[in-house]
Amino acid sequence: MNLPNKLTMLRVILIPFFVFFFYASFIPGNNWIALGIYIVACLTDMADGKIARKYNLITTFGKFMDPLADKVLVISALILFTEAGRMSAIALIIIVAREFIVSGFRLVAADKGIVIAAGMWGKVKTVVQMVMAIALLVHLDFSWFYITEQVLIWLSVALTIISLADYLIHNRKVLKEA
Repeated sequence: MNLPNKLTMLRVILIPFFVFFFYASFIPGNNWIALGIYIVACLTDMADGKIARKYNLITTFGKFMDPLADKVLVISALILFTEAGRMSAIALIIIVAREFIVSGFRLVAADKGIVIAAGMWGKVKTVVQMVMAIALLVHLDFSWFYITEQVLIWLSVALTIISLADYLIHNRKVLKEA
């Protein structure tokens, strides 16, 4: 297993620790620990892609597992935020629905021997969702910060819809063949 794939797996391993510390109010500074773990997980996402491209270490495993690790990380955080009342369930449903659609689409493509890498809009969506999650983890008690959180949430939703449309348009041949 090459370094980018190890970083992807590290991201997956960090997810339960992130969730644990989000809930571990009996541990002083648990929210800051959860934030630190989330940021490290986000940094592994940026690093694995850069290393894979720079050193030509792109693998089928990485093309499949990297977006899946991103989805599990982000969706885990979004579920926690929705439960904590920091985010609308409508936003969560739209974002999760897109992820299921894209994952199903990738399965159809994989069945045909086609591996579909993440597109530019999907990458932008992921970065904005990660920034949004960081803001929701920091969650300062100021009206301007609440507005910033809401802007990031709904920007994430808009990018979710745009990236889904882009994904389907650019890969529509897979649906025609299916």
